[in-house]
Amino acid sequence: MTLNPWRLRLLADLATYGTVRAVAQRGSLSPSAVSQQLATLERETRTALLERTGRRVRLTAAGVLLAGRAREILAAMDAAEAELRGLAQEPAGTVTLAAFQSAVHALAEPAVERLAARHPDVTVVLLELEPHESMSALRRGDVDVIITTTDFAGAELDPAIDLVPLGQDEIVLVLPEDHPLTGSEAVALEACAGQRWTFDVSGSYMSELATRLCRESGFEPSVICRFNNYMLALRHVERGRSIALLPGLAVDPRYRVATRPLVPAVTRRIIAAVRRPSSPRPEVTAVLSALR
Repeated sequence: MTLNPWRLRLLADLATYGTVRAVAQRGSLSPSAVSQQLATLERETRTALLERTGRRVRLTAAGVLLAGRAREILAAMDAAEAELRGLAQEPAGTVTLAAFQSAVHALAEPAVERLAARHPDVTVVLLELEPHESMSALRRGDVDVIITTTDFAGAELDPAIDLVPLGQDEIVLVLPEDHPLTGSEAVALEACAGQRWTFDVSGSYMSELATRLCRESGFEPSVICRFNNYMLALRHVERGRSIALLPGLAVDPRYRVATRPLVPAVTRRIIAAVRRPSSPRPEVTAVLSALR
């Protein structure tokens, strides 16, 4: 099966703008031409991507899935084209990069070091912003590139934002070394119902995620302290005062704690995101290349 990028873009636009007419106007096409191309895409994929509701069409579950993947594919293609165009021009300038706490040391700082060796005329201003803050900052233009994750409210796909996949990070249970639950290779979260917890600050990405996971496991967590610094959380757990749910990237080996995966496993997808530019910025492309 060969997927046509133009048809994928039409499908992604339909998911964003809602109607065939709006997609046609955006692409300077007739509505019938858009419908024909989407019908061809259905034949190519051998999958029903659209369903009619009265005079309108909407995406099926398969259509929603493919539209999401299409955005990723198109973003990667656009990034590759921008990189090729930028090869003839040495990047220079300042790029503001925002990353969530556990990604600063694990991803952002190594990328900045690589970038300094390859492109010394590019200056990176590095900020710490959690996922619930960084996407809105990117949309406002306060930052140029963010390292974030897509599994939180507010991270909905945006046609003006390009996403670059970087990898995955597992959410782990962090325990004192002598905790009884360390006897298990993996832990079902319901086994932690009677425990005392350290959480991130209220309203943050990790606080919302940990609260949701506990509630889905049938209990309300007993939170005895909240820190916006993972080092403080690790120290509290190390001293046997609580347990925590943290991203794997946040677990510093200098702290004497034990980690166990959850059953079922919980992972988050790590991405870089940039605003789709009217013209490529070689310095931004260089930062994305260093991150990858």
